[in-house]
Amino acid sequence: MQNSTLNLSIQHGGNIYRFAQELGCSWEEVIDFSSNINPHPAVQLDTIAPGLIAPYAEPDYQILKQKLKQRYPAFKNMSIEPFNGASAAIFALFRFLQPTHCTFYAPLYAEYKRVVAQFGCPVQIINRLETLTTPVTSHSTIVFVNPATPDGTCYDLTQLLEMWIMANCTIIIDESFLDFTQTVSVATRIIDYEKLFVIKSLTKFYGCAGVRIGLIAGTDKMITALRQQEPAWKLSSWDMHYIGQALENKTFIADTLTHTQQNRDYLTEVLIASKHFCQVFEGSANFLLAKLAKMDGYQLQQKLMPYRILIRVCDNFDFLDAFYVRLAVKTVEDILRLKKALEYIRLVRK
Repeated sequence: MQNSTLNLSIQHGGNIYRFAQELGCSWEEVIDFSSNINPHPAVQLDTIAPGLIAPYAEPDYQILKQKLKQRYPAFKNMSIEPFNGASAAIFALFRFLQPTHCTFYAPLYAEYKRVVAQFGCPVQIINRLETLTTPVTSHSTIVFVNPATPDGTCYDLTQLLEMWIMANCTIIIDESFLDFTQTVSVATRIIDYEKLFVIKSLTKFYGCAGVRIGLIAGTDKMITALRQQEPAWKLSSWDMHYIGQALENKTFIADTLTHTQQNRDYLTEVLIASKHFCQVFEGSANFLLAKLAKMDGYQLQQKLMPYRILIRVCDNFDFLDAFYVRLAVKTVEDILRLKKALEYIRLVRK
């Protein structure tokens, strides 16, 4: 555990445009293992009517909310508020809650560290890689990402929820990557505890990073109060139509679960066989955390540049250093290119 002096020089992953500029190529030529976005989009753009940009969007998002509850039964008895991405949802929720103390289970997303810095409140940072049983401060605002980043561990939160509720905490569970697993959302517990919120990104699973849609789920009372602070028309008609089609694409959903597991297993095999890594974490999401044995992540990145491969160095995550890298689960073809690059790098080192 540590009390924070928050490091705000955080990246959300690699900058593919700057990376491509340094290489003198287009960004489309880069294989971006740093960005944990589904490599397959859920919707073909030519199926979306251009006329959607003409009228105002539906301001209350009722059609989208209905589709969300059909796709996610755990939200059936909850209120949902959509946002222009999960990052916007995080900032809006903290603005609404105005926390006086926070507890972060780290490593976790950089956005949470950035937003809490605006409030100047004390932060307890618990190293979840070592222990989950550290006592928490009463009435603290808890943040737990499940599956976690950058390691992809999926936790059973039953006992932790009981501990947090006993301490009368406000609880924020970020489930942005839960769709890549078969785990049931903790949103089913919201009806029993009104200070429990679930944040979710819809862009990761559905392969649409440029379509900025996230959400917060909570009780009717809490979401109604939060909504009073929100502007109208946060989402465009185009965004809502895109994600509406994605939510209904059951074939895509089933295929993604299958392909992610198969390709994650393949990526794991490639990393272990390369002999560059002394540890590959067993993750449940669409990315893997691995620890390098002899060179750090920046050195590996330099060696991968000629292959136009971008990775995520994890030294700005709490409790990790530059020997840890995160790699997204990509297509079989992309993983094969990574495999060949790692094999050649090993041969050159000998």
